[in-house]
Amino acid sequence: MKRGTGRFRQGLDPGALRFSSSLHLDRRMAEEDIQGSLAHVRMLADRGVISRRDARDIAGALREIRAEIAAGRFDPEAAPRAPGRLTADDIHMAIEQRVIRKVGPRGGLLQTARSRNDQVATDERIYLRKQIRTVTASIVTLQRMLLKKARQYRTLVMPGYTHLQRGQPLLLAHHLLAYVGMLQRDAGRFSDCYGRVNISPLGAAALGGTSFPIDRDGVARALGFDGVLENSIDAVSDRDVQVEFIAACAITMMHLSRLAEELVLWSSEEWRFVEIDERFATGSSIMPQKKNPDMAELVRGKTGRVYGDLVGLLTVMKGLPLAYNRDMQEDKVFLFDAAETVTGALQVSAAMLKGVRFDRKRFAAELESGFVLATELADYLVRKGLPFREAHTIVGDLVRECIKEKCTLREFSLTSYRRHSPLFDRDLYRLLNVETSLKSKKSRGSTAPREVERALSRWERKLTRSRSSR
Repeated sequence: MKRGTGRFRQGLDPGALRFSSSLHLDRRMAEEDIQGSLAHVRMLADRGVISRRDARDIAGALREIRAEIAAGRFDPEAAPRAPGRLTADDIHMAIEQRVIRKVGPRGGLLQTARSRNDQVATDERIYLRKQIRTVTASIVTLQRMLLKKARQYRTLVMPGYTHLQRGQPLLLAHHLLAYVGMLQRDAGRFSDCYGRVNISPLGAAALGGTSFPIDRDGVARALGFDGVLENSIDAVSDRDVQVEFIAACAITMMHLSRLAEELVLWSSEEWRFVEIDERFATGSSIMPQKKNPDMAELVRGKTGRVYGDLVGLLTVMKGLPLAYNRDMQEDKVFLFDAAETVTGALQVSAAMLKGVRFDRKRFAAELESGFVLATELADYLVRKGLPFREAHTIVGDLVRECIKEKCTLREFSLTSYRRHSPLFDRDLYRLLNVETSLKSKKSRGSTAPREVERALSRWERKLTRSRSSR
């Protein structure tokens, strides 16, 4: 079987064809490929490169293919090969061959003044634009759910942790709003990436441009791009925007994994801070009492996949000479996986969080232990004129004594306090209250109720604007 009328007289070995085909992956970019082809063929006619009639017939065939795809009647992997053409080992060639079968050899005019090199680079950027919009919308949805929970539990006080050790009392709302801030930076990274994605490679052809009088800027405008990649070699040989997008996905997954980890810990019998809705948990195949936080665990686990996508694409690209190399076909494995994984993780996190219930009594019980108000005592001594490092040492000593005597800071006698420092007086006991501790915070962005209320209002305004701007 001949593969073409040029240099090659034999078709690819069946095993080599299976190994090299990317149809099972890139078929999901069929719509993007058709969009690019429609803009390209219109431009060819406008510039007099092909006739209006040929352009009209090719565009009609492309729209028919689009309808066939929507109706599930077009399977590019099962499509017969057009006579005398290259093997359809990707969606671009599969669509071109389908056009040729519809309009005859004139369908081959579609590929005039372009290469699959600039074609696939363009398709991926159109795909990326859509994915960035989807991911960003999913981030905003999760932010709103976190904000809703923060508002619902705005008076709930929890022990704050560092090193997984109790540190200071915090408002749960303040804790949840930390994730809203992280996600806002994630959205910013995707927005920044969008600006670099939205530049058109189309018209770069294989690597050196084309001798046909094409209008790259006009095609870019027709496809909604902000401009064109000026250097034709750069246009077809780099995948930095794909790397950047996956890097943004990886950072977002890191934030989701931290939230998931807290839900896993807090829903355990050892913590019992939260109850996860049964619709987002599973039982055990052997232990009937179990309620496993599987969705949170999967978000945590899938984070490793997206990290792998980032390292995978960087590894593919790191040793490639300019310009295009077939290695770059492998970028889609990582790109598609990262996009689908981060979107799914964002969406399931928002849905899971909706049904999460926080246990006020458990938080209150934990605040009674762990000496979470010790820092207040150190600050008390500082306000009495003692350097902080000395105050820190004194309070550390009295905590050690409390542990030995098995008493709390409130149960420690004033006489015992004064053995550690004569600066202690009876007014210290007014400090040993979590509400007093919270209200005493004066710094901007702190866990003070007034600061948290201000943050809630600010985020509500900001996320309302995000909704209206989409």
